[in-house]
Amino acid sequence: MKLTDFDCVVVGGGHAGASAALAAVESGCKNVLIVEKAPEEWVGGNGYFTAGAFRTVHDGLPDLLSIVRNVTPEQAQKIDVEPYSLDDFFGDIMRLGDNKPDAVLVETMVRHSRDAIEWLVRKVDVPFVLSFHRQAYEVDGRQKFWGGVALSVEGGGKGLIDADMEALKKAGVNIWSNTPAVQLIYERGEVTGVVVRKDGQEVSLRAPSVILACGGYEASVELRMKNMGAGWERARVRGTPFNTGDGISMAQAVGAKLVGDWLGCHSTCWDANASADAGDRKLNNQLTKNGYPLGIMVNIDGGRFVDEGEDFRNYTYAKCGKAILSQPEGFAFQVWDANMTPFLRKEEYGDGVVGKIMASSIEELADQMMKHGLRDKARFLETIGEYNSAVSQYRLENPNLRWDPAIKDGLSTQSSTKSLAVPKSNWAMPVDTAPFLAVKVACGITFTFGGLAIDPETAGVLSEVGQPIPGLFCTGELVGNLYYSNYPGASGLTAGTVFGRKAGMGAAKRASKVIY
Repeated sequence: MKLTDFDCVVVGGGHAGASAALAAVESGCKNVLIVEKAPEEWVGGNGYFTAGAFRTVHDGLPDLLSIVRNVTPEQAQKIDVEPYSLDDFFGDIMRLGDNKPDAVLVETMVRHSRDAIEWLVRKVDVPFVLSFHRQAYEVDGRQKFWGGVALSVEGGGKGLIDADMEALKKAGVNIWSNTPAVQLIYERGEVTGVVVRKDGQEVSLRAPSVILACGGYEASVELRMKNMGAGWERARVRGTPFNTGDGISMAQAVGAKLVGDWLGCHSTCWDANASADAGDRKLNNQLTKNGYPLGIMVNIDGGRFVDEGEDFRNYTYAKCGKAILSQPEGFAFQVWDANMTPFLRKEEYGDGVVGKIMASSIEELADQMMKHGLRDKARFLETIGEYNSAVSQYRLENPNLRWDPAIKDGLSTQSSTKSLAVPKSNWAMPVDTAPFLAVKVACGITFTFGGLAIDPETAGVLSEVGQPIPGLFCTGELVGNLYYSNYPGASGLTAGTVFGRKAGMGAAKRASKVIY
C-alpha cells in the first residue's frame, strides 16, 4: 500500500464526517483519512457552532435516563419528558416541509435515530445530558420539556466535537487540515479516489470509497445569491466559513443528481452586531437570539411581521432568519418587558453577550431604538399599543387561560372583538411593565437545504438517472431532499450521525473487496 492509498477518504471533518470515519473503522477499514479544508484551529465544521442538541425517537424520560449524565434519581422525580415517537419525528419533518421532503429518506433517518444516539454513547463516548437550560421550563415545581427535544451534549457543539476528535484519535484516523478536496477521481464508471491540495501541491489519493461530508454552500455569497436570490448577500454566516459548495461541484462533475430545496436554508435570528462572514468560536451559539416567543419582533419601520407564537421555538426558529432578511435593510428588533426578561436564556441575552437597548418607558425605548436603526417611532408605539389592546381583549374573553411557556397555551391576540393582521397565536402577554428591553437581530444562515440525492439505506450518492455511483457516499448537510422551507430543531446532528454510519459501513464493504 502506498502512502496515498487508503481504505476510505472522508471529505470534511465535522460531526457527520467523524461519524462516517468512525463507522468505517468499526466496520473493518484499516486506513481511513479525513481531509479538511479548514485549518486545524477551525476543527469541527458547523457542528462546533451548534448547541449540541439531538432530536431522536424515544419512549420518554425512563428511556433517556440510561444515556444522560446530569440527572439524579431524586431529580428524575420532578422531570416531565413526553415520549417522542417515530410518527412524531417523521410528522414534524414532513409538516414543516409542506410534505415535500423525500418520505423514504426521512423515515430512514427517523427510524435509525435512537440507535444512532446509542452508538454515539457507546462508540464515541458523547457526554449526553438533558437540556434543562434550552428545552425545559420550570412550571409548578417541575421541569417540563417541550418541542420534541430533550437531549444535548455537555459543552454544546464544542463538547460534541471534542468527543469526536478523541474518538478519531483512539481509532487511528488521521486528519489532514488545510487540505481542500478539489476533484473526484472517476474511472470506468466509479469513484476511485480524490485529488486534494496539500502544502500547495495537488495530491491524488486512491481509495475504493470517498465519503463527502463537507457541507453545503452557505458561506459562499455568490452561490447564495445564485440559488436563493438577491438579498442573501446580507445574511451572516453562523458557522464555518469553509462551506462553499465544494462537495456539490465535485459530485456534479461525476454525474451526481442534485435534489432538494435550493431556495431554502436553515436561518435563524442572529446578533446583528456579529461578523458577517463566519461564526465566533468563543461566543459560538450564544449569538443566536431565540427568545422571540416570549416577546414580539418588529422591523425597522416599527411593524410586526411574524407570528412569534405560531409554534414552539424548535419549529419556527430556522425560518425566522429568512423572515428578518426580507424586512427593510434585513434587520429587526426583539422586544420584551420586565415580566418576560427573567425567562430569557442568559447564554443568549446575558450582560456582555449581546448589545442591550434598555428603557424605563416604551417611548424612551423607541427613542433608544432610533439610535440603533428604528426609522418610525410613531408606528412602533402604535404597534405596541395595538398589540397590548389585542392581548387584553383576548384575556377578557378567556379569563381561565394561564400563560405557560412549556405548552402551546392558546394565549392569543385574536379575539372576537379585536384581531391583528399578524397574530400571535400563543404566549401573548402585554408589553407594558418597565424596564423594557430590545435587541437588534439579523439573519444568521446555518446551512443550505439543496444537496445530493442518496440511497437512504446506504448513503450512496445517486446519479442523474437514479443509479448509485460506485465508490461515492454522502452525509451531513450535503444530503438533499431531507428538509424544505423549514426544519425541526436538533435534527441535523442526528441525520449526520445516521447517514454517516451508513456511509462508513458502505465504504468498509467496498474496502473488503480491494487488494492493494
